[in-house]
Amino acid sequence: MAEKTSESVSEDVSADIDETELDTGSKKEGPRKRAEKMSENKQKALNGELYFAFTPELMRERTRCSHACHRFNTAGGVSRRRLVELWRDILGDTTPMPPEYADQTLDEAQFDDEPWIEPPIHIDYGTNVSLGSDVYINFNCVIIDTCQVTIGARTLLGPNVSIYSGTHPLDPAIRSGTAGPEMGKEIHIEEDCWIGGNVVILPGVRVGKGATVGAGSVVTKDVAAFTVVAGNPAKMIRKVITKMDPEQNIGDNEDGSTDAHVGAEEPMADAADGSKKSESS
Repeated sequence: MAEKTSESVSEDVSADIDETELDTGSKKEGPRKRAEKMSENKQKALNGELYFAFTPELMRERTRCSHACHRFNTAGGVSRRRLVELWRDILGDTTPMPPEYADQTLDEAQFDDEPWIEPPIHIDYGTNVSLGSDVYINFNCVIIDTCQVTIGARTLLGPNVSIYSGTHPLDPAIRSGTAGPEMGKEIHIEEDCWIGGNVVILPGVRVGKGATVGAGSVVTKDVAAFTVVAGNPAKMIRKVITKMDPEQNIGDNEDGSTDAHVGAEEPMADAADGSKKSESS
């Protein structure tokens, strides 16, 4: 049997990406477009199945988002209202803006619960990203939103955080550069998390409520709620002591222990010291 070319491999994979009837009632989360408006190829991408990224449709969508990101990143000293408008444009969010007040302070107060994004930020599509209220994203964030990416309310992201929901086949014959198929897995960061600077979150990860991810970590697996993880790959260092965790049954000053005045550097430094001791023994 003759060896297959990359073109014939792509044709074989295309045959696997059959047209299927779309579920028109569903999977509409945040600003995501309705399923009935999606091509089968795009629906495959959102479902985490093999799809082709370099189709005219998806290239147009990435170009749209790139231009929207550029407008946001270069906006300069505009009003809070204008920043919210530009951010919603990145997401494809058509939610009507509230009426504008002449008093700028009163007007900006209407957006107190809106996410706060420090430019620059870079996103592939935007329409697959959903943020809760009072989220903060520091500068140089990269979000590859092949599949849905959600960030829960009051979650904080440090500088240079990268969130990659897209991935590629390991077999290079199938991967085949830009001509081959790609795939992805959803990423969900729940409420009240803190993601340190230079963290990388890989496809399929869920970061549980109230978790902290130490700076420079590479998160390859789910993170349990109310835990501190760090490292490459990220591993649990300790539990977070908090009244927010119903399993801990902590009352007001019940045992005098609290994490209220403990920064992430403290438990991570303790973990590093423990690692050094084990190496020397």
